[in-house]
Amino acid sequence: MADSPRPSRRSRLTRPHSLEFEAIGTGWQIDTAEPVSPELRARIAARIDAFDLAWSRFRDDSLVARIARTPGSYRLPAEAADLLELYRGLYEATDAAVSPLVGRALEALGYDRAYSLRPSGPPAPPPAWEDALSWDGTTLTTVRPVLLDVGAAGKGLLVDLVTELLVAAGHTDVIVDGSGDIRQVGPEPIRVGLEHPLDATKAIGVAIVRDGAICSSATNRRAWGTGLHHVIDATTGLPTAAVIATWAITSSAMLADGLSTALFFAEPARLAERYDFTFVRMFATGRVEFSPNLDGELFT
Repeated sequence: MADSPRPSRRSRLTRPHSLEFEAIGTGWQIDTAEPVSPELRARIAARIDAFDLAWSRFRDDSLVARIARTPGSYRLPAEAADLLELYRGLYEATDAAVSPLVGRALEALGYDRAYSLRPSGPPAPPPAWEDALSWDGTTLTTVRPVLLDVGAAGKGLLVDLVTELLVAAGHTDVIVDGSGDIRQVGPEPIRVGLEHPLDATKAIGVAIVRDGAICSSATNRRAWGTGLHHVIDATTGLPTAAVIATWAITSSAMLADGLSTALFFAEPARLAERYDFTFVRMFATGRVEFSPNLDGELFT
């Protein structure tokens, strides 16, 4: 990890001090009003490593890999309570389209541990939640080998956990950007460009984030073939097509991350029955929907 006060490609988020590093396979940036101490950097690195060791489906020694090999009961890390509660809510609100059980479908499509990006055959729909696992708040019990993938909300959760470490250490003006999953704490809001999913040199608008989080998802990210990308409909095991980009703005990065996935499958009004958020989403036709009370502006 290298600390530098100079601006970067994410300079729209800058505070006087910027810390950039790679983690969980993607780039991160932490902007703070005060420098991050070496001790706190070490705690952040250790927290990220522990999260990866639990939840990564790309490493043989992870808890997720053990669950995939052997059915049984597993005590999960403390953060699992909030994560799986959110997943259960999104599973219900999207009629099972959002599920942590899409790991095997992603592997069949080529988004596997080796990053082969070569489909091995048509994916089968993941099992239903109630048929494959049970969760009592601390222990996950599986009745068959299942490959969990918490990508729909996990990176947002990790952004929250890193933010909490910074705040607990006394930082009061913080922006944590986990490759587009952004959490801001402090008195000064930030303006975040909404990247056009079909042209990364353009933005379709700007959102204002005030002491909260914004997360996005798009089918052009982690895409590797015609119609192949990481946003999977768990009712079919196939990539979705109608919506091509979403943005959700709310209180936490975990919730914003999960909602940015759910917006591919559910009407915003249905999600709003459970969650408080604002949103933007873009369809393959080019049509854009957004919250009437969105804090920001759209250019299209």
